[in-house]
Formats: sequence, structure tokens, C-alpha cells
Amino acid sequence: MKKVKIIECPRDAMQGIKSHFISTETKALYINELLNVGFDTIDFGSFVSPKAIPQMRDTAAVLSKLDRSKSESKLLAIIANVRGAKEASQFEEIDYLGYPFSISENFQMRNTHKTIEESLATLDEILNIAENSKKEVVAYLSMGFGNPYGDPWNVDIVGDWTEKLSTMGVKILSLSDTIGSSTPEVIDYLFSHLIPAYPTVEFGAHLHTTPDLWHEKVNAAFKAGCNRFDGAIKGYGGCPMAKDELTGNMPTEKLLSYFNTEKVNTTINPKRFESVYHKALEVFKTPKEFQNPKTVGTPAKPK
Repeated sequence: MKKVKIIECPRDAMQGIKSHFISTETKALYINELLNVGFDTIDFGSFVSPKAIPQMRDTAAVLSKLDRSKSESKLLAIIANVRGAKEASQFEEIDYLGYPFSISENFQMRNTHKTIEESLATLDEILNIAENSKKEVVAYLSMGFGNPYGDPWNVDIVGDWTEKLSTMGVKILSLSDTIGSSTPEVIDYLFSHLIPAYPTVEFGAHLHTTPDLWHEKVNAAFKAGCNRFDGAIKGYGGCPMAKDELTGNMPTEKLLSYFNTEKVNTTINPKRFESVYHKALEVFKTPKEFQNPKTVGTPAKPK
């Protein structure tokens, strides 16, 4: 039976919330439930500037309340600079350091206040920090499927950056559809060409989507050989540094529905997922901000 890795991203779901602060206790309770569902990895928080992302200012405190004693899920923290990498690397519980590297100069400046050249130097330092602290780096190739900012973009540019990051030592590379602009044709082309060309690199799909397009995106990535998918329950969230309104994350329940139909093993416990799905409805309970009809689809439970 084929197997895929599902990475649940409560950090991505929460980070753009500005109307109120989700308490540390609420975050910890929610993530602890996620840890017992069977996800490969939980993208649980970020060590970034609290001025830039106020919602994530308590990541270290949340981490101190997490219980992994009965969980095989790994923990991933997003970092945007060397300082964040050094801070995150001090925590033994963290397995992965996630670094957003954009092939759009405009978005890189918007997201991390660095040029691409500066970001490359930062990534090199982060790789060294990760190696010394026995962590792995997950590099997110932001704007991996298109670019709305006017920077040059084509599949060859994505291929060139994949080559550069692979040469630097990146072993996990997640192509990121930051604003939901990907098409099945581009998704298929990139994964079907890159995966066989870089057998030592694990490729992932971090797809943002509107409700009507999720299936064609997931199907294109999976059929092209991708076996690592990021999601967020009910599609909550989006990148607060992106161009316009938040385009929702890939709904995890849609991923599970798709892979159930395809008879693919996700390692997810259906009853525990259903429980945490309902918990998410409580955690993200401000309809005006979190349930934009453009980004959130109809709930679907895994079988």
C-alpha cells in the first residue's frame, strides 16, 4: 500500500490572526490533540519577530506544554533568520527547522526583509546550525508555482534554485504555492521532472487553494510522484506577508478524503482526527476572520 506523509500546520493556520491572541494554553491543548492523530509532522510554531507575527510570540511557552510521550509525530518550527535558528535549535524537542526561501526578490524582502543573496547566506548558516544541533532543515521554495510580483518566473528558474539548494545540502524541499496561483499543469511538470532528477531530496507540496480547486492540485502533485503534503484543518490560515487576502491552506480533511479514495496510507487515526477536527472549530471560532467563503470549503470527514 502506498504511503504519504501529512504535515499538519496549526502555525500556518494561526499566524495571520490579528483580531485576538489565542492563549498559550489553548494552542498547547490543540497541538497536543494533533500530536495523537498520526500526522508525520506538526508545524507547531515559529521563532520569528513578535512584531512581525504577534500570534507566534509564545512558541517557546507552547512547546514547554507539549506532550510527545505517546506520539510519533515530529515537530517543525519556522525560522526566518540566524537568530531564530539558534533559538529553536536549543530545544531538543524540535526535529525540523523550516526556512522560507523565496525565488521572488519582492516576496523575500516582504517576508524576511532580505534580498535573495542575503537569504542564501542565511540558509547556509542555518544548515550549519541544524547540523550541529542534530536538526533537519525543511526549505520552503516560496512562489514555487508562480509569481504575482513581476519578478521573472518559469519552471527553469525553479529548477535552477532546486539545484542550488540541493548543492548547499537541503534534503527536504517543499514547493510552496504561497498565494494559490498554481495550476495542475505546472504542478505536474515540476514534480514529475524534479523528483527523479534529485533522488536524495524529499519533495513536498505546500499548496494554498480555494474550495473549487483543491482536488486538481492534490491529484496533480500525487500523480507526479509527490508523497509529502502540508495541510491545515478546514483550510484555515494563509501567509500574512502575501499580496492580498489570505488564500486558505490546503484543507487536511480534503487531503485525507482524497488519499482514502486512492487507497493510500496516511497513518491517520480517523476517530482521533474527527475529534481534533471539532476542536479546531472551537479554536478558530471567529467566522468573520477565519471562515472567508473564498478560502474555506465544506467539511469532509475521512473514512
